[in-house]
Amino acid sequence: MITSKQRSYLRSLAHNLDPIVFLGKGGLTENIIKEVEVNLEARELVKVKIQEGCTLNPKDVANQIAEALGAEFVQAIGRKFTLYRESKDNKQIELPKARK
Repeated sequence: MITSKQRSYLRSLAHNLDPIVFLGKGGLTENIIKEVEVNLEARELVKVKIQEGCTLNPKDVANQIAEALGAEFVQAIGRKFTLYRESKDNKQIELPKARK
């Protein structure tokens, strides 16, 4: 679980990111989940865009993917959402320390 300070930091990093994964009419498929997982391992922070033809709710989809992959939901704006998961082999993002 990430803190609000860490979430804020991740939001600032995600601001300039372009979406990497796109969800279309087919909805949330196993291939989409695999693609998000590959990108999370490579980059740790992934932005996903839901195309116009897809009727899914971005927050619902983000939470489904996060739960399936053990990732953290960072934010959803419009039809885009951002997920974070610390990489096992390719750690790039250093989160601010959580206060105790």
